[in-house]
Amino acid sequence: MSANGARGEVVAVLAGAERRLCLTLGALAEIETGLGLEGMSGLADRMRALSARDLTVVLAALLRGGGERALAEELGRASVEPREAAEAVARAFAAAAE
Repeated sequence: MSANGARGEVVAVLAGAERRLCLTLGALAEIETGLGLEGMSGLADRMRALSARDLTVVLAALLRGGGERALAEELGRASVEPREAAEAVARAFAAAAE
């Protein structure tokens, strides 16, 4: 699986398979809603200290942004390691900033 770098996509191994993640406008809106934020101002601070629930919300939104709806919907029951989830989220945000 390859990522479209121009679109800000990244590929990460989650639950034993390569998955595509992307910070789209829809994913960003989902993250704001899921974390109870009123705009971008509090997002950076919140991202520095994500709880497990927050990490799940963010990861699910990024997976949906990358077209990985099935895993996003089953994320609570999937075998995703916390470290791989955090690394995937960090990579997706870094790719969006490039």
